Amino acid sequence: MNVYDLNGDPKGKINLPEVFTTKFRPDIIKKSVVALQTHRLQPQGRDLMAGKRTTAKSFGVGRALARVPRVKGERHPQAGSAAFAPNTVGGRMTHPPTTKKNIHKRLNKKEAYSALASAVAATAKKEIVSRRGHKLEQVPSIPLVVTDNLESVSETKKAMDVLKTLGLWQDVERVMSSVKRRSGRASCRGRGKRIAKGPLLVCNDDKGIAYGFKNIPGIDTVKASDLNVEDLAPGTHAGRLTVWTESAMKTINDRLKGD
Repeated sequence: MNVYDLNGDPKGKINLPEVFTTKFRPDIIKKSVVALQTHRLQPQGRDLMAGKRTTAKSFGVGRALARVPRVKGERHPQAGSAAFAPNTVGGRMTHPPTTKKNIHKRLNKKEAYSALASAVAATAKKEIVSRRGHKLEQVPSIPLVVTDNLESVSETKKAMDVLKTLGLWQDVERVMSSVKRRSGRASCRGRGKRIAKGPLLVCNDDKGIAYGFKNIPGIDTVKASDLNVEDLAPGTHAGRLTVWTESAMKTINDRLKGD
């Protein structure tokens, strides 16, 4: 397959690594991505005394009253009001979350390798990439392999020019038009915008590429040694439009050789 330079012209050829022939397994990919997502969860618990700081005690039977605990005393607003029980205002929780709960999912080592190899192979199947919503009309080939000069692009203006010459700008425009504002408290908690995922750039060595592409919406850059399943299949959906540098192809093949 062709290797393209930053002007979009073929500069040579490369054999497609063996890992790209791996069978597509969306079930294992989904399982692996979900396991990765759980490792971002934070254990939660509740104060053990929450809802219990009260003098409430049940009067028992024989008073024609419900047997819920009631606040002691008289001639003050809270006297006689129900408290402590889960069905009362300000009462304890019935089954509060506990920090002892195991919320992190684990994955077998062979499954993890198979999921990554399958997600890598999915980036070379045009029908899977297209099904994910990416714009491929101007992209010269799938997968798209570029010379290692891409790793040295450290300016946003030059990065935009490279995306245009490689036929990827149409997909970036799709990402720009997908931006939606969330309503409610989400905007106060760092997730006020919902934005689609655009092309993924996989390099062997970061010589400025992350700095050059970081302000372009939807674009992510990652080193081949750090590549994981969620980079290739955001939201468990495999087939992300991926740009590989020539050396990154060799690195990922060596990393997954024999899986």
